[in-house]
Amino acid sequence: MDHHFGSSHVHADGERRAKEEDVVVVLAVDDEAAEADDHPGDDDGGVNYMARAQWLRAAVLGANDGLVSVASLMIGVSAVNDAGKTMLVSGLAGLVAGACSMAIGEFVSVYAQYDIEVAQIKRDGAKGKKESLPSPTLAALASALAFAVGALLPLLAGGFVRTYGARVGAVCAATTVGLAGFGAAGGYLGGASVARSGFRVLLGGWVAMAVTYGVLWLFAKVSHIHVSSLA
Repeated sequence: MDHHFGSSHVHADGERRAKEEDVVVVLAVDDEAAEADDHPGDDDGGVNYMARAQWLRAAVLGANDGLVSVASLMIGVSAVNDAGKTMLVSGLAGLVAGACSMAIGEFVSVYAQYDIEVAQIKRDGAKGKKESLPSPTLAALASALAFAVGALLPLLAGGFVRTYGARVGAVCAATTVGLAGFGAAGGYLGGASVARSGFRVLLGGWVAMAVTYGVLWLFAKVSHIHVSSLA
């Protein structure tokens, strides 16, 4: 009887220790998972992609908008006027107007975010967090600069080419290279697929140029309008 009772006691003690070890292992795994959540960039070589999101979005969208807007504008104008100076002036006007629009829009948007974060800091009574507040002025300048850089590609590529066919071809070629490059750069810096991102941006840009050219061409045909060339 005593021998049986001792064996049962030893067996129960062994099961209790095994359960305790399992609990320790589970807690250790949970701690590792929590630590991984606190540092999401550790698995990717220490890169925090969320920290890149704000400036990456402004830079890529600004450059892509400049490229697509000016290229579509130049291609659309060529549907009603094949003069080189007309395309050059229209592209330059698009660059200046677009850069100003992007700067103002980014300034207003970031300033609204700035006011919200300042109000939150005052409510929480937090100190020492003002260094992390966004800068509306820097955001506006960065957005305008990115738009101008993107817009310069089609403008410089086709704005000074004399023959109509070569000029349109130069604009389309420069725009294609720029769209693929901006899309691939955005995918690489954001940790996404480079090929998929590049193709998505390229397809969107080509659709924008085709729609702009088609609408203006149809408008010129229906209304029998041909814009006079610049002297």
